Amino acid sequence: MKNIFLIIPLLLSTFKYSSAYGQSKAFADSVRLANNIPELSYAVITENSTIEMFALGYHSAKSKDTASLDDRFHLGSNTKAMTAFLIASYVEKGKLKWETKFFDLFPQWRKASKAAYYQVTLQDLLSHRAFIQPFQGFDDPEIPVFTGTKQQRRKKFGQFVLTLEPAKKDSAHSYVYSNAGYTLAALMLEKVTGKSWEELMKKVFNQDLNLNIQFSWPENQTRNDTWGHLYENGKLIPVPSTSDYRIEYNEPSGDINIRLKDYIKYIQLHLQGLSGKSQYLKASTLRFLLQGIPEYSLGWYNVYENGKHWISHSGTDGTYYAVTHIDRERKTAYIVFTNCFTEDTQKGVRALMRKLKQKQEN
Repeated sequence: MKNIFLIIPLLLSTFKYSSAYGQSKAFADSVRLANNIPELSYAVITENSTIEMFALGYHSAKSKDTASLDDRFHLGSNTKAMTAFLIASYVEKGKLKWETKFFDLFPQWRKASKAAYYQVTLQDLLSHRAFIQPFQGFDDPEIPVFTGTKQQRRKKFGQFVLTLEPAKKDSAHSYVYSNAGYTLAALMLEKVTGKSWEELMKKVFNQDLNLNIQFSWPENQTRNDTWGHLYENGKLIPVPSTSDYRIEYNEPSGDINIRLKDYIKYIQLHLQGLSGKSQYLKASTLRFLLQGIPEYSLGWYNVYENGKHWISHSGTDGTYYAVTHIDRERKTAYIVFTNCFTEDTQKGVRALMRKLKQKQEN
């Protein structure tokens, strides 16, 4: 059965290019230039075809290395859906249940942890209903220095997080978005499998699905590839992949990079699931991940606008920006990747998304 899964994503990605899409390509490039985005790649896809897919611009604000569809982009928080997908595969295997409580697996941590977390389940963590402190890079509690391997440090961070007071929910939402919650969910998976999150991600996405994910930023020092950019004093500063700036402890929430054409195959699995077709995961599991819980499901927002149901997520670590919108009814997805993140970047991506959606609706 394993070889079937290696083939399926390739079959889902038939590219139906038409010269008519040159207009939206030109619009996308005008958006890129107007908003000072070095590189922008985008795609419009259905469950079994790629309607349009282009890579525009340059790898860096300080180079003329031309964009390519082989370029890799950091996904930021769009990694969350991939971690939820990974965990779902082990739920289907019976290693975990969505209702499994964290302290059923880590009873020795209970005494030092806040009582408010005692009933927290795997599903609560992945849907941000556990009210774990957010750890989004601002106003975070001070984190002690942890030693050991990456997996050991992640575990110590998890223990620390559970000693903190729960985050307070605002009246507008039923959840509190938390990067650290995904670290705790990954710890549960590591506990029942005896393997690290990194090992398991490579097993599912690289070996089973042949999607060639990598960790951290795209490598841009030994090969021509994208450079993320920081925004300082009104200027974009290219960031080498060798920089010390890294996501620490919360990798399961936001530290994957991938090529657009591979990400397309991954999203098409979800579109197939919405159509009732099982692809690697059962269709019922894929639908649960996408829309099983109101507002924020498992790695995905559910938004209703003008009578339309959108399943979406965006991600950034401040240097790249990844946005995915899925039209639930049309079973069409819109993906935009950039290698910078500024107010202008967000404005440009919104404009491009509007244009692409209007084109499909007309």
